[in-house]
Amino acid sequence: MTSTATSWLHRLVNPTTPPASDDEDARARLPDSTTPRSSHDVEAALQEPPSRGPTDHFTPHQFFYIFILDGLGAMILSGGINFAIAYAMYTSQDTTRHPIRLFQLPNTLAGDCAVTIIVQSFITWFIEYFLVNRDIRVGGVQPIGFLPQPTEPLVRRIFFLDQYTSGVTPGPFKHWPAWVAEQAIRAFITAVVGFLIFWGPSVGILTAFGTKSGGDWVYDKTWVPQVFKLILGGLLALVQTPVYACFWLAREG
Repeated sequence: MTSTATSWLHRLVNPTTPPASDDEDARARLPDSTTPRSSHDVEAALQEPPSRGPTDHFTPHQFFYIFILDGLGAMILSGGINFAIAYAMYTSQDTTRHPIRLFQLPNTLAGDCAVTIIVQSFITWFIEYFLVNRDIRVGGVQPIGFLPQPTEPLVRRIFFLDQYTSGVTPGPFKHWPAWVAEQAIRAFITAVVGFLIFWGPSVGILTAFGTKSGGDWVYDKTWVPQVFKLILGGLLALVQTPVYACFWLAREG
């Protein structure tokens, strides 16, 4: 809608109140504690897409964002990265000296599975924090606002509702180590849950594709390790990433 049409519509609805100019609209979008000192501040506010408020129901766009963009997108990306890492790691091995086994070091697929779950959980947690909060800030997705605000102290702490009242990220640099520690605790909890869900079935499935030898299972350096990592990384991302996205969308709502 053009500025002229906006002014006309404002006069039609509120004939006694002068319409706000574009500069005034921009100034209104600036934080309360910020007073624009030049036209550059107003121009920056005009160009910045405003964030949208929380929703009172689960919208189709939120579904697409959480399960398609974050879920399927993360599954493809994570699966591909894990496949590439496994290809570089295992195809270069001298399997005569260091066979690829299920449990025994140095090339243990069971150990690789555990490390993958833990490391991927931490990386995905922090990536989703930055991506979701950025998308909320620029108006790319609306927060989940239909969940009641928790009153239990433990739940409130989990959602950062008391530590940082002006936003989930602390302002002064001295608070960042505590913030990182708080995030790492939550990521570790999700890693434990992921380990309980994925590690046992992964080991069980791998026994069906290895050769039993000396109380362990042995594998060729292609293609079982690579395909295993592809599937594990993809499924882990498909399950975890939407949960992380929902967490941050609900927290901001």
